[in-house]
Amino acid sequence: MKVVALCFLAAATFWFLNALNKDNYNTVVDFPIEIIFDQEEFMAVEDLPTKIKIEINGNGWDLLRKYFNINESPFLIEINNPATKNYILTSEIRRNLAENISPTSLVSMVSDTIKFNIDKVVTRKVKVEVDTSGSTIAKNHKVINQIEVDPSTINIKGPTSVLQKLDGVFKIKLGEEKINKSFNKIIPLSVPAPYEDFLKLEDESVQVKFDLYQLLEGNKRLKINKTNFPENVSLVQEPNHIMMYYLVDERKLDELKQIEFEAILNYNNRNRQDSTIFVVISPRPSMLEDVRIEPAIFRLKYE
Repeated sequence: MKVVALCFLAAATFWFLNALNKDNYNTVVDFPIEIIFDQEEFMAVEDLPTKIKIEINGNGWDLLRKYFNINESPFLIEINNPATKNYILTSEIRRNLAENISPTSLVSMVSDTIKFNIDKVVTRKVKVEVDTSGSTIAKNHKVINQIEVDPSTINIKGPTSVLQKLDGVFKIKLGEEKINKSFNKIIPLSVPAPYEDFLKLEDESVQVKFDLYQLLEGNKRLKINKTNFPENVSLVQEPNHIMMYYLVDERKLDELKQIEFEAILNYNNRNRQDSTIFVVISPRPSMLEDVRIEPAIFRLKYE
């Protein structure tokens, strides 16, 4: 069995070597290519194609080398203005490619186009905004007037399609959580992770400053004012009191103390479909936020 196996291996080897020495074989290979362009003026925003499928004819040994890309230099495709279109027809490179793959001959181009995504590199001025989402600012705290950023705009260099994703705004994080006092710091700038391979900042940092005020929690027991009620109409459950809960600007406490609030139940504003009436607070100054009334609705009773 060993002798038979060796004989079979020797015969197969001789057949294979003999077959490779013959001409006029056809095969489809992935031939290496390299797209070259002015990288100062343009930038690829997606991975560029590195291979193209072609059908070639030639000697077995030559086809074997082409198939496994043994000592094969990529075919260079130079594009002068790649931002004007995102493809090149393979018919445009057929002649030069045929000369490049010698001694094999080109039979056909399996792919009809080579697609790429290359943008022009430009510099844009964008507005800097502070990202105060989440828990950056402490609960029940608000910014007085607005957040000041200096400089308010910065220059960013990169491909046009990536810059468009910023929508003219560059958001920065303050690097702190639950800020509850005045803020004045130099914030270093860095490109967000999804764009760091494409964009370049011309500014290294900005100064951010702002003042905060606190919203204090409060409550008041309200006077009840029933208006326009007919004699035969009353409330199903007469309230002992109505409570108002709110947040108020800490700077407005003295002003709040001077205001007399009342809970108004106006029969003319009743809901005729379900015979209910809502409580309306008067007055309703702008200094109050998140106003909540308990109870806020009553059911009417007709006698």
